[in-house]
Amino acid sequence: MLNQLGRNIPDCIEGYGLCKPFTGENISTYNVIRSQIHAISESGETKVRSDLKSLLQEMELKDGMTLSFHHHLRNGDGVLNEVMMAVENMGIKNIRVAMSSIFPIHRPLVELMKNGTVTQIAANYISGPVAEAISEGFLDKPAIMHTHGGRARAIESGDLSIDIAFIAAPSADVCGNISGVNGPAACGTLGYAISDALYAKTVVAVTDTVVPYPAEFTEIGQEYVDFVVEVDSIGDPAGIVSGTTQITKDPIGLKIAKQTVDVIEASGQLKDDFSFQTGAGGTSLAVAHYLRLKMQEKGIRGGFASGGITGYLVEMHESGFFRSLMDVQCFDLDTIRSYQENPRHYSMSASKYGNPHNKGAVVNQLDIMILGATEIDLDFNVNVTTGSDGKIMGGSGGHSDTASGSKLAIVVTQLVKGRLPIVKDRVTTVTTPGQSIDVLVTERGIAVNPNNKALSDQLIKAGLNVVTIETLQQMAYKIAGEPNPLEFEEKIVAVVEYRDGTVIDVVRKV
Repeated sequence: MLNQLGRNIPDCIEGYGLCKPFTGENISTYNVIRSQIHAISESGETKVRSDLKSLLQEMELKDGMTLSFHHHLRNGDGVLNEVMMAVENMGIKNIRVAMSSIFPIHRPLVELMKNGTVTQIAANYISGPVAEAISEGFLDKPAIMHTHGGRARAIESGDLSIDIAFIAAPSADVCGNISGVNGPAACGTLGYAISDALYAKTVVAVTDTVVPYPAEFTEIGQEYVDFVVEVDSIGDPAGIVSGTTQITKDPIGLKIAKQTVDVIEASGQLKDDFSFQTGAGGTSLAVAHYLRLKMQEKGIRGGFASGGITGYLVEMHESGFFRSLMDVQCFDLDTIRSYQENPRHYSMSASKYGNPHNKGAVVNQLDIMILGATEIDLDFNVNVTTGSDGKIMGGSGGHSDTASGSKLAIVVTQLVKGRLPIVKDRVTTVTTPGQSIDVLVTERGIAVNPNNKALSDQLIKAGLNVVTIETLQQMAYKIAGEPNPLEFEEKIVAVVEYRDGTVIDVVRKV
């Protein structure tokens, strides 16, 4: 087994940043890894395995187990597919897949759902063919949709008990120390995998890059890892950059972003050492851009920016606009570079980020949060779980966590998207309850939650275009017409959990 691993070491050394042929320092590093493997082998304590299927057999994989994965490689992830194909080949059935988020690349799960290999899925976000298949009722048991913080809470409380956690490790050493910043599939922080590593019954580091012990920039320590298995590739790092990560050029989006910064200024939250988070969408990043200009104008320096970090927030930090970054997931390659090089670019686990049972959740320290919406209703409930057709197309992720914790939660959206009004009497699916939302900013007006009259008074005093959410709905209906109600079957295809584990809504088959 170890000799087989040794046969693959030249490739993993090359991925680590060293080049063949092995001469001088390179051959020295190769020999270090080889000697470490042999030394551990002689002691009988090796964690290293060279064949995934053999390892699954060694662990006595059984029907009905829960296998977990993380999504830091996003739409470039190759680990879930490879593991689950091996599980299918073994004839194992009734598996619950607990993946922090699912992307189009995970299409092979659809066939596994149809043939009974996978009968339940728990995830914070689901898109692509898997979301479509779940919406059409192909999963035997309803999917469970968590928030980022809610997933960590469920794992740590035992509500989501994991038999085997498979951690996609951009690099790992022979004892199981895992780093996210080295290797050909470097993804940066590993915040969503930490609860899995700490609480799963068995933990497997799946890597394509074995490095000398001890691994540099270790994020998950050897004491939590039971096995290290080497594969040809854990995925494509280019897939990390999936979705919009550029500032919008759309005039409407830019208008919304400018108005949002006006709201922030009028609210009184724009002050030295304020904390901030925004998403990776085009309008959300435009908010960060105009916020930067306002900070420069007023000489304000923020405290920290948090969440899934983008290259634009990195640039703001490196230009001195924020003192530090709190990062649970790197959204692009420049962010990965920053995490490796910048001492004030901190990683955080999903639990530290948003677990409602955590004594010091970072979301509770947020001053300003910028959020998106697929739909918002007259009670300010927000839907980012299902689309206009009622089918799953996303999920909360950190939406509910950050909205609950931040002092000022702002939803930014165009009033009409795809010829459909965004403001409705009732959202199709409640993702985030309206009590957590303070403001809705659209290109045609700003609506403030009636529960926050003081904020409404501040915005009106500042001369902003404050209207009721009912007025925005009427404007939207005048433009796009009132949408026809969707018709659903009785079958429940997914259960939407709030961050504390209570059921906030269900998704039914369309």
